[in-house]
Amino acid sequence: MRAVICKAFGPLEDLVIEDRPAHEPGPGEVRVAIEAAGVNFPDTLMVEGKYQVKPALPFTPGAEIGGVVQAVGEGVTHLAVGMPVTGLVGVGAFAEEAVVRAGRLMERPAAMDAITAAGFSMTYGTSMHALRQRANLQPGETLLVLGASGGVGLAAVEIGKAMGATVIAAAGSAEKLEVARKAGADHVIDYTTESLRDRVKDLTGGKGVDVVYDPVGGDRLEEAVRVTAWEGRILIVGFASGTIPRIPANLLLLKGCSLVGVFFGTFASVDSAANKDNFRQLFAWFEEGRLKPLISRTLDLADTVEALRLLTGRTAIGKIVLTTGRTAS
Repeated sequence: MRAVICKAFGPLEDLVIEDRPAHEPGPGEVRVAIEAAGVNFPDTLMVEGKYQVKPALPFTPGAEIGGVVQAVGEGVTHLAVGMPVTGLVGVGAFAEEAVVRAGRLMERPAAMDAITAAGFSMTYGTSMHALRQRANLQPGETLLVLGASGGVGLAAVEIGKAMGATVIAAAGSAEKLEVARKAGADHVIDYTTESLRDRVKDLTGGKGVDVVYDPVGGDRLEEAVRVTAWEGRILIVGFASGTIPRIPANLLLLKGCSLVGVFFGTFASVDSAANKDNFRQLFAWFEEGRLKPLISRTLDLADTVEALRLLTGRTAIGKIVLTTGRTAS
């Protein structure tokens, strides 16, 4: 089988594609024929050795798959051979096959194809956990989403609407904001041409927003904190800008607001029951047509470096997915 291999932490261009032998699943594991793999910003950090998790070398990057179960190990009861699945595998997704722990995978909805499935688990799982468990977003509250045209940002826009919030989407171009508007945003702000602070105050009648969702980091976060309402919640989701911001602590004191970290990977491991409940709701919203994942680019596995560069260059809108040529048949 083809697999992308990282032999040493460093530049993305050092990744290679090699033929590797397939393996049989052990107890509690399954082997999956990977039809498609989602590309996420943490994948780039992991290859470069900058992520908080450093796999043993050599390894195959990629955490998110859509595929079909090929073989089932001893003790696996919720998955069966031939079942279409989605899920997060930690590492190993950028390959034609993977052996993974069965608990990492879920049967995907019948209406969800493999490419959509490959772009679903990370973005929607992260945003659902952020808004449900970490922010406790309530109907009628106002949600500000920074980086609203990226994978997790668009998911946050859609989930925020599904949860009954008024959603303000902020991004860096008219094209990106149009995508967020189509995803359901009630208001949009181009923070390259408008004052985020002034526009939010105008849109909220001076009250500010109840929840800020920030996967970007950088200078925009302090601006967003300054327009947070009393007892607001600021969700720290990631640092796609490459800059980890420093927030003046007095702002949190004066607004009685909370700075809340979001780490979906650990949450899914330590509270699997809540995570499964989140996905039951997400799959229901998907089947109702309320969640419409935007896959903006599909590339072959051979184009992995190009796909990762689209993320580091911050030119991607929605999700980028790699395909392997495998099919359910």
